[in-house]
Amino acid sequence: MTKVVNILMVFLIMLLVSCKNDSKIDIVESTASDPFLEELSIEIYDSTATNLIDTNATFEILAKGFYWSEGPLWIDELQAVIFSDVPANKIYKWTEKDSLSIYLESAGHTGPDNSGSGEGPNGLILDQNNKLLICQHGDRQIARMDADLKNPQAQFTSIANTYNGNKFNSPNDLVMDRKGNIYFTDPPYGRPENKTGEIGINGVFKVNPEKEVSVLVDSLNRPNGIALSLDEQSLYINQSDSGNPVLYSYDIKEDGSLENGKILFDFLALSKNAKGLPDGLKVHKSGNIFTTGPGGVHIISPDGKHLAAIKTTKSTANCAFDSDQNYLYMTTTDLLIRVKLKL
Repeated sequence: MTKVVNILMVFLIMLLVSCKNDSKIDIVESTASDPFLEELSIEIYDSTATNLIDTNATFEILAKGFYWSEGPLWIDELQAVIFSDVPANKIYKWTEKDSLSIYLESAGHTGPDNSGSGEGPNGLILDQNNKLLICQHGDRQIARMDADLKNPQAQFTSIANTYNGNKFNSPNDLVMDRKGNIYFTDPPYGRPENKTGEIGINGVFKVNPEKEVSVLVDSLNRPNGIALSLDEQSLYINQSDSGNPVLYSYDIKEDGSLENGKILFDFLALSKNAKGLPDGLKVHKSGNIFTTGPGGVHIISPDGKHLAAIKTTKSTANCAFDSDQNYLYMTTTDLLIRVKLKL
């Protein structure tokens, strides 16, 4: 009898845990009545921003309940935005037709014992062959998903996992140029106590098509979001350092190295009164930079002028456009939000 009771107790515990995990994600069927929407706003600081967004632009909460949503990526083939939940070790998919679903499990820390490690995927991009590239915190590498986008599987090929024989810390964000070079950041987030591992630096790296890794910057203590200018002559890097929260700009030399690094925009003053630090960023077809930062997403011109702020009032990790740049998708703590842009 005792044995039967024990078995029943174990079953009930497993059922409760399962229900708790399932209830973590709350798919929003209607956003019109969500009181949080009233806190979202647009502030225009320069008239040129009115070509990009209206002060009365429509916000939508698409899904909520995540641990820490990150790395949104629009995929035309799926007509969907996918995004990471780093602690959950999952990638989710959202579409107009089907709303929210799990796209890929064990996406950042593979292996049968690592699904609940809390060290999941982060930045996501597509390569030139329409394959998904992932910054994997747990596996500490840049990896390519081998499966087709329509049939995702946790089967990966490592693109870069070491520099000079030392494992990376936790690759965070990445971008690819038209030549197939991958630029990525490697801060200590995901490492014990956020301390650098055996590699000894918090670096910005480049991986060429032959998978040769070179370090581009080793002087930043919290390199995070990364993006290329439209002409691929400049590399933008966000630093998520509470004491020095800035957006850097570097010129890309002919040999692929960087020079003339400068602070394009300093978020320190904004960080005094708003949640969040500079994190992910994307470059609009206008050449302007949509970068997360204190209070939401900020629109910065290529010469460093603050044009507008999309105020989410929460720490905002990253953002992405759909293919027509009709919407800006934002991963904001536990939320997936989008806002209507001007075409």
